[in-house]
Amino acid sequence: MTEEIDFILDSTKENMDNAIAHLEKQLLSIRAGKAMPAMLSTVMVDYYGSQTPLTQVANISTPDARTLSIQPWEKGMITEIEKGIMYANLGLNPMNNGESIIISVPALTEERRKDLTKQAKSEGEEAKIGVRNDRKVAMNELKKLDISEDLLKNAEGDVQNLTNKYVIKIEEHLVVKEKEIMTV
Repeated sequence: MTEEIDFILDSTKENMDNAIAHLEKQLLSIRAGKAMPAMLSTVMVDYYGSQTPLTQVANISTPDARTLSIQPWEKGMITEIEKGIMYANLGLNPMNNGESIIISVPALTEERRKDLTKQAKSEGEEAKIGVRNDRKVAMNELKKLDISEDLLKNAEGDVQNLTNKYVIKIEEHLVVKEKEIMTV
């Protein structure tokens, strides 16, 4: 019986780890004042009729803290990349020099920093919802098992402790990101 409980706890832990990994990926795409290639992770480009991530059609680098340089692998893709950046609505203005695309990342205003903080908190809430859903699934799985009430209560307590631990991890990620965003 305890093997089944251990399996449920392990799969719940794995699902909660995935929620944290997803949150980390989402927080990377929220800019915090300096240029980062991850800022363009949501940009999709029309590549011969199909929507393709920008990272699959160009090399993105950061020559300095306020500049992104995009070097397309095919020169004919420059206009499509510019369109993709504009459609992504990131508040960035691409400049085409014929060979590559240069994006100057403007300094963040106080209002924009607050908006980005709200966006980060929203991503954190989504992660917490995911963790709580994982807890709900685990609790339902435990109730389906044919085990004693004491074992069930102990297992449910373990799931709740796991949930609390991951909610605290999410909060820690948000505190770090908020500090990063609000630092001028």
